[in-house]
Amino acid sequence: MGARRGFIQQYLLYFAWIVSLTATLGSLYFSEIRGFVPCQMCWMQRIFMYPLVFILGIAAYTDDRRIKKYVLPLTIIGGSISIYHYLLQKVPGLAGFQPCTQGVPCNAIYIDWLGFITIPFLALTAFTLITISMFLLDHRAAEEREETAEDADA
Repeated sequence: MGARRGFIQQYLLYFAWIVSLTATLGSLYFSEIRGFVPCQMCWMQRIFMYPLVFILGIAAYTDDRRIKKYVLPLTIIGGSISIYHYLLQKVPGLAGFQPCTQGVPCNAIYIDWLGFITIPFLALTAFTLITISMFLLDHRAAEEREETAEDADA
């Protein structure tokens, strides 16, 4: 069981990085290739997702499992924006609240797959998967490995 747990721990950072990379490339696909103009809330979600590609990529490359304290604020705030944005799109009672006063309205729905999957829903899914990965990440194993390496060097 320990070997399996170690295997999962080893790839959690890579999984989180791949999720952030996919979300970033997906948002660029929707805006640059499909021509969907992002609203103000979409830009806010991008602000919280795009840095994760670099932060998680470096952490995965260096196996830095103490990255949680830097990643979680971005994913929790970005996920909260995604929830609010998704509710603006799907709950008619919130139609009176319009945070996007210029440009594309925030309740505009560019995609509506299966009747519930919209762009903010996809962003929320990515933020949630990264957040769960960070909570599952055990930084103690990496610290123990560093201590063992230091002891071996001494």
